[in-house]
Amino acid sequence: MLALSAASLPAWAMNPPPAKADEAAATAPAASATPAAPLSAIAAALPTAASIATPDNPPPAAQLQALQKAQDQLQNGGSASAAADANGGSLIKSVLQRAFTLLGTPYRYGGSSPEAGFDCSGLVSYVFRTIGIDLPRVSRAMASEGTRIVSRDALAEGDLVFFGRRGHIDHVGIYIGNGQFLHAPRTGRDVTVSSLTSGYWAQKYMEARRLPAAG
Repeated sequence: MLALSAASLPAWAMNPPPAKADEAAATAPAASATPAAPLSAIAAALPTAASIATPDNPPPAAQLQALQKAQDQLQNGGSASAAADANGGSLIKSVLQRAFTLLGTPYRYGGSSPEAGFDCSGLVSYVFRTIGIDLPRVSRAMASEGTRIVSRDALAEGDLVFFGRRGHIDHVGIYIGNGQFLHAPRTGRDVTVSSLTSGYWAQKYMEARRLPAAG
């Protein structure tokens, strides 16, 4: 589990434009997912879009406490709830739990492991391998996987969300609920959570895909 501190937590910010689309091919070993926690509780514990700090302001203590609460829930809760879910739902809970442990990992172009760092598609590929789903290495190829979700209102935890410019996809993240998604933004930033309802990423949003495990 990622050790949390004010010095190591990612900035809760609307990020400036991402680096160029991920193109480097890389592989990473599969990681074992730990027991899943309820995603509704995790999403509720994270800062809302209205409270996300601007790039010039560090996250306030309340946001740090919210993230600590989410991590505590990942550690301590949810075994009964997960057992009651369908297999697909439980797998998605597991993969998102794994994704939360990677918060704060540095961005690295072509990176696809916690040790080497992650670019956006490297992060998504690594996380989904924990439930046995192999995805294409670049974001634009990932956008052909699964089932397209037309409306943002229909998004569910674990959906892949895609962003781009001039009709071309060049970024991907994982929707975590509560109008937010987890991703590796760009060089100089860490794996973090950003808003899908306002700011830069809301404007660059293009589409979403639901993988079979989320059904």
